[in-house]
Amino acid sequence: MRNDGAPPSLASLGALFLRIGCTSFGGYMAMVSVMQNAVVARRKLLTDQDVLDGVTLASILPGPIALNTVAYVGYRVRGAAGACVCMCAALLPAFLCMVALAALYFRLGHLPQVDRVFMGIIPAVAAVVLAAGWRMCRTTVRGWREAVLAGAAVVLVLSFRGLLVTLAVVVAAALAGRLWFREAGTAPASAPSAPSAPSAPGKAGFLFATPLVLVPLFAGHAGVAARLFAAFAGISLLMFGGGYVSIPVLQHAVVDTYGWVTAREFADAMALTQLTPGPVLIGAAFIGLKAGGLAGAFAATVGVFAPTALLTVACAHKLQRWYASAAVRSALRGVRAAGAGMVIAAAFTIGKMAAPAWSSPVLFLLACLLLLRWRVEAFWVVPLCGAIGYFLL
Repeated sequence: MRNDGAPPSLASLGALFLRIGCTSFGGYMAMVSVMQNAVVARRKLLTDQDVLDGVTLASILPGPIALNTVAYVGYRVRGAAGACVCMCAALLPAFLCMVALAALYFRLGHLPQVDRVFMGIIPAVAAVVLAAGWRMCRTTVRGWREAVLAGAAVVLVLSFRGLLVTLAVVVAAALAGRLWFREAGTAPASAPSAPSAPSAPGKAGFLFATPLVLVPLFAGHAGVAARLFAAFAGISLLMFGGGYVSIPVLQHAVVDTYGWVTAREFADAMALTQLTPGPVLIGAAFIGLKAGGLAGAFAATVGVFAPTALLTVACAHKLQRWYASAAVRSALRGVRAAGAGMVIAAAFTIGKMAAPAWSSPVLFLLACLLLLRWRVEAFWVVPLCGAIGYFLL
């Protein structure tokens, strides 16, 4: 830790991460970059290596990488309370934005003009997910073994749906990685330093769970909210590789198993996430709002983010041992390759929800070119395709 003075107050830390959450459009690296600039370059609360350690830990654990890194950074600065405050502040702008967009959608979503907008947005979102999967493949697929794992993950996720399939793919990829990549398991030259936090990680469980006490304040939806929390908490613990990996299994759970939203509403929820300053999993608020009102939106959001953030904080002290473990790194090499394949499968899942019209493949190709060839941010690509859908279709 680089800060030589007293640690910041929780209020100032919350204000800092509230600003970070308001400006983090464009995927998890955008939030990590904004956070690095605010925490390291400007406030000098941590070093660059500290933030990199957080990204490393978040990458090998399930859940959204950016928000897990936020929890790690908050824990390094102010312990468990800091982790909870930073997570809540960073998520609040995206949560409020998604709830507002979802409320407008459920009021206006069946108007012809809105339908035309989403006819343009859905192919663009499929392109955003495919571009994320392509970038993951470029960094994780370094040989035929990784290609086999990624390809098998695509086939299995598209052929069979459900939590058990995702779990089986992750476990099989870890075992294959341990077997195939054991030669690459030499210890790194310098493992990251173990974090020193002012409070024990055991306190984090209570702090991350405290927002749930607000759920009973929303009368009439406590039972639905509890089911939403349990479902999203279970899904979050299987998300190795980031939020896009979870899209097929999330669709199976909320559409086919529970029936909380329709397939069209799920696709539209994924589209709206691209207009918020947060991760794709903030779509949980959309689903929760439809199923259980504000209590449902709140419970689903807590469920999908809190368990993995708590796991990140709990594992922070074991980072050095894990980083130096040849067995762990070999297994995770296989999991990352399969995760890239699952993201590709998620792009196909969303693409199948696009309107059966000539415009869908055209807008999909246009979005792919903008994202991959000219590297335009998704925050601009998705509204552009929506505007094309509104004015031309």
